[in-house]
Amino acid sequence: MRVLRLTAAVLAGTVLTASPAFAQDVSPPAAESAATAKDQAGQAIAPPTTTETEEPTGDFELDFTLSGVTDYRFRGISLSDKKPAFQPSVTLSHSSGFHVGTWLSNTAENGGDDIEIDFIGGWGKALGPIDFDINATYYVYPGASELNYVEFISTASHTVGDLTLGTTFAYTPRQGDAAPTRGLYGAINAAYAIPKTPLTISGSFGIEDNAFFDSKRDWSIGVSGDVIGFTVGASYVKASHIGGEPLGRGRFLLSLSKSFTSNF
Repeated sequence: MRVLRLTAAVLAGTVLTASPAFAQDVSPPAAESAATAKDQAGQAIAPPTTTETEEPTGDFELDFTLSGVTDYRFRGISLSDKKPAFQPSVTLSHSSGFHVGTWLSNTAENGGDDIEIDFIGGWGKALGPIDFDINATYYVYPGASELNYVEFISTASHTVGDLTLGTTFAYTPRQGDAAPTRGLYGAINAAYAIPKTPLTISGSFGIEDNAFFDSKRDWSIGVSGDVIGFTVGASYVKASHIGGEPLGRGRFLLSLSKSFTSNF
């Protein structure tokens, strides 16, 4: 488990890990972008990204997103040592629902190149009133391959009027020193688009069990909106039941993102 493994390393004084300074629409599209999948996995509040799109002309869609956050948080824990992070991503999706993508971020000192690269592949579709997505995410840390691991993630959401309710479940199988025991993460989230405004209020609450934390909690609440073509977000994120880990202390975060989408 990335956050757990990296956090443990930091505590040991050797290394300083989930998702950006979260802010996002919790309703996943039929095929999630890497940025959305990343936010869902980390249960941060990431703002719905503003996109520049072309009229659909084919079955494929290419999404490119540039994001900046004041602190890279994954499930409540700072993976950037409470410092800013730049997080680009690219996703290729098909009308069938299958999608592949990659997401990058700078991280705190981890004994390698201080970079995280996530490779994501999955399938998402609207089945009746519920939007589903399942994916496998491979977390890679160049120069520190002993930290690499894979996680399986599923999300589901339902929208009623301006309110979207969602859930996230993640499973991490045993993988040597990176994940000495299996890991489980479950979360609920909600987003409310305020009528007649460009603002969305969102929040999440998650619980995680693995070799490093016992029933760790994380929660977040935030607001986001469109400003001259960019998505700007502000949120408060905190983790508890973490044994005094300082990287999980509550903090206000800011995020800025821009997406470009092309159909072919």
